[in-house]
Amino acid sequence: MSDTICLANARLVLPDTVIRGWITISDGVITDIEDGGHVPDGALDCGGDHVVPGLVELHTDNLERHIEPRPSVDWPHLAALLAHDGELASTGITTVFDALRVGSIHEGLARYEPYARRLADEMLALRAQGVLKISHFLHLRAEICSDTLLEEMADFGPEDRVGIVSLMDHTPGQRQFRDINKLKTYVARKRGLTDAEFDAHVAQLMTLQDRFGAAHEAGAVAHAARYGAVLASHDDTTPEQVAVSHGHGIGFAEFPTTVEAAIACHERGIAVMMGAPNIIRGESHSGNASALELAERGLLDIVSSDYVPAALLLSAFRLAELWHDLPRAIATVTANPARATGLDDRGALAPGLRGDMIRVAALGDTPVIRAVWSQGRQVA
Repeated sequence: MSDTICLANARLVLPDTVIRGWITISDGVITDIEDGGHVPDGALDCGGDHVVPGLVELHTDNLERHIEPRPSVDWPHLAALLAHDGELASTGITTVFDALRVGSIHEGLARYEPYARRLADEMLALRAQGVLKISHFLHLRAEICSDTLLEEMADFGPEDRVGIVSLMDHTPGQRQFRDINKLKTYVARKRGLTDAEFDAHVAQLMTLQDRFGAAHEAGAVAHAARYGAVLASHDDTTPEQVAVSHGHGIGFAEFPTTVEAAIACHERGIAVMMGAPNIIRGESHSGNASALELAERGLLDIVSSDYVPAALLLSAFRLAELWHDLPRAIATVTANPARATGLDDRGALAPGLRGDMIRVAALGDTPVIRAVWSQGRQVA
């Protein structure tokens, strides 16, 4: 952390308004925000660029992409972790909940080996050494259709910075892949299965759901409570599924697949999270609910980069165009995800909060990151 920095002549995106002024950070914390175009001595003149809070990312597959850049390619983990950390910093993400799968399958075409505990240990060791650019927490993706979910979750505890546990039920024929043909297209493209192999794959997952589904779901909820983590649902499709999620005490809903599910979430006070790529593309890659439609209906609260880290900031500016409200749009990638995960020390430009900031210029209608600070230290 630097001692003191000041960004001046900036359009500061505050929680409820945008002002032309300057912001001061001392010892990693915002100490002062002033209105006016004056540039104090020693301040960085931002030339009218926007300054927004550092982005808070709740669900990203990016780390898994770095450790396995191609199927069956196991990349050196230290290099992968550092590359992931640096990439997120470069896109303005200053807090991330790294998504790690827990729950493996011993055999068959859906076979997956455990990896989360080892990778988490490596991430936590780097954090302890102070070499990471941004703030990292863990997000455990609890695969209900698996053999070893509860055994793997038992290896984590309150000391592991597990901030989120999401309930992932990928049983074919419901939620994300209600249409089996869409699942077949997705799996065939990813793995190149024959028709017979795909049928065997579906049968295997359905058998796992029958054998372990109820116990795994209940156990994952209990482990989340033991960690002190926020519980998230995933791909809720019907009001009935939302009711079950509400009964579990979930904090937010990841990627509800229908408008009806999103409405049911809001009726029960559950925040709705959608993917930034869905906003940028204007549609879901799986044919599910459009994030833009939910935004137009007032049903979108949080945005996640999902599988494209650079999409997070871009999506916020797209929402600002839709809503004609930049502070509201920026909150979907800063204050709202911070609030959903109990992080009350970040997510906004306000005295007393962490000095996590992004300086953003514009190239046409595309935001361009000029610089990123994490606790007052420039990281990109």
